[in-house]
Amino acid sequence: MSILLDSYVKDRWIAPSTRLVDIPSAIDGHTVARISSLGLDFGEMVHHARTVGGPALRALTFHQRADLLRALAEYLNARKEPLYALAADTGATKRDNAIDIDGGIGTLFAYASRGRRELPSERFVVEGPTESLSKGGNFVGAHVLTALRGVAVHINAFNFPCWGTLEKLAPALLAGLPVITKPATQTTYVTQAMVRSIIESGILPPGTLQLICGSPGDLLDHLGGQDVLSFTGSLETSEKLRNHPAVSRNAVRFIAERDSLNAAVLGPDAAFGTPEFDLFVKEVVREMTVKAGQKCTAIRRILVPRALEGAALDALQTQLSTVTLGDPRLDGVHMGPLVGLTQRDAVRKRIAEIAREAEVVYGDPEKADVLGGDIRVGAFMGPVLLRCGRPREARHVHATEAFGPVATVMPYDDLDEAVSLVAKGEGSLVASVFTYDEASADALISGIAPFHGRVLVLDRDCAKESTGHGSPLPGLVHGGPGRAGGSEELGGLRAVYHGMQRTAVQGSPRRIAALTRAWIKGAPAPVSMSHPFTRDYDALAVGDTVWTHARTITLEDIEHFAQFTGDTFYAHMDEEAAKANPFFPGRVAHGYLVLSFAAGLFVDPAPGPLLANIGLDNLRFLKPVCPGEEIRVRLTVKQKQARKSEYGEVRWDAEVFNQQDETVARYDLLTMSARRRT
Repeated sequence: MSILLDSYVKDRWIAPSTRLVDIPSAIDGHTVARISSLGLDFGEMVHHARTVGGPALRALTFHQRADLLRALAEYLNARKEPLYALAADTGATKRDNAIDIDGGIGTLFAYASRGRRELPSERFVVEGPTESLSKGGNFVGAHVLTALRGVAVHINAFNFPCWGTLEKLAPALLAGLPVITKPATQTTYVTQAMVRSIIESGILPPGTLQLICGSPGDLLDHLGGQDVLSFTGSLETSEKLRNHPAVSRNAVRFIAERDSLNAAVLGPDAAFGTPEFDLFVKEVVREMTVKAGQKCTAIRRILVPRALEGAALDALQTQLSTVTLGDPRLDGVHMGPLVGLTQRDAVRKRIAEIAREAEVVYGDPEKADVLGGDIRVGAFMGPVLLRCGRPREARHVHATEAFGPVATVMPYDDLDEAVSLVAKGEGSLVASVFTYDEASADALISGIAPFHGRVLVLDRDCAKESTGHGSPLPGLVHGGPGRAGGSEELGGLRAVYHGMQRTAVQGSPRRIAALTRAWIKGAPAPVSMSHPFTRDYDALAVGDTVWTHARTITLEDIEHFAQFTGDTFYAHMDEEAAKANPFFPGRVAHGYLVLSFAAGLFVDPAPGPLLANIGLDNLRFLKPVCPGEEIRVRLTVKQKQARKSEYGEVRWDAEVFNQQDETVARYDLLTMSARRRT
């Protein structure tokens, strides 16, 4: 029995009424679900996101938003089995679902961790150092990132109903943007089940997530300059979205991830019998068959040295012959059907276009042996391997993507030709290089990098831990230039910043320090009545400062430090040799001696709320210290970062001066301080 898929609009589920669209099973064609968005008020959805969801998210700090993502990931992780069962009708095997469902949940976890670890416990981000804009230092500037006041609209592809939704959702929510998500029709029922679980969890604030099951109608008409539109799908649909009057007129931020003729390149050294040759065969076959080749990152073009072409073709055909096509619910099935008969027809049409310049050397688009299924009612199609003998003159093999288990082998004569053939794809998401030769790797990577968002170099050293050619990772850019869309999804905090506005703020050091919650030179630095190390995290204020007394560094100190540490570098031990060095007037103190003595000047020795020194950042030695000179230290609370309920991180600006008040060293000292018990 088919199910009616409700849309989630303005924090309530709305059932479809008229003009229902049937969604058939990829396995046997029966109707799995029915959808329609007719009657939904898309303008009201946008308004609700902006006025209810946006303020609710922006009221939270990055750490609080990250905690929402973690809670959501844990909730879904405990309830993923029903999604596995439901996704079988899309043609997905257990292996496919592990990538889609577990991969999506893993992305939530990844952004939760990154938000806690790399973003401040604030509602804004300060990007880069403060810029001095005047000679006297009383006029400065800083770049600040703040959440946009709009909505993130996500239009997703059919191939990853869970991961495709969550990999866009995670960075948007972390940025502070509410989301309206519109999944592709063919697999909407999987996305809807996942979103229903998210809503039932009660974790997200009202208005932060809405779901459209069906056509997006006039949704784009309501978008403006504070909104973000993200799309995954075909080049043709991408062009329609990018050129939509409201999107172009209002300069709506547009992120597209689309068609990609990704390549795998076998290096000249990777002959039959080498680990790299075996890795190449395994990776190509995997990318042809995972999700039945319905992946934006799948390998479409296979480049091999002409001398290795025969061996590569034989090995690929042998390995493809072990792939069992059939009902994805059955044990022993490696590859399920395409998402539907319409998709299969489209893939067959694309194969015919490529076959104008290539020959089919393995498989038959029209026939296949199917385990537990029927090719007449299910969208089954076995792997198809083609060979193009003259790729330099070819056009279709470099421009036509058959979005299924299809790839084309083509020979090259030298590395320059390999680079030029890869570049004919006019921009791709990812390419893989299989070589153990340093010169080949260098030539291929430098040659093809400008045309790709990601390049994988797979060899015997990294194979065991590699996630593979076709797996986008939350911490790395997912996107590509040219044909691939020219945008980026994922990429660590880069993806979060898509939902934020970068603003240059100018003013006095006092004003910029107060705005950014970070002390900068020239801002007020009140001298503390008590040592800052004796106060807990909550009692410390940004700008709190302590000045130490002075200490003279003697020649005996330098020689003792040299013998004690083993650092007998000539600048510390040999007066004549040191004078010959253009940086030193004679023998000088070790930089680390200066740091050690500085610590001795500002440390408070008694047990107290300061728990640990966890490191130094941005250390610079600016002027040498000679025997007989004095040093003293200014230590200022630069920034505070709550980490846990028991403690927080304090960043101190430490500046070491000589007796002429010249800066000899400067660095950030990082400590953990206990928090006040409540």
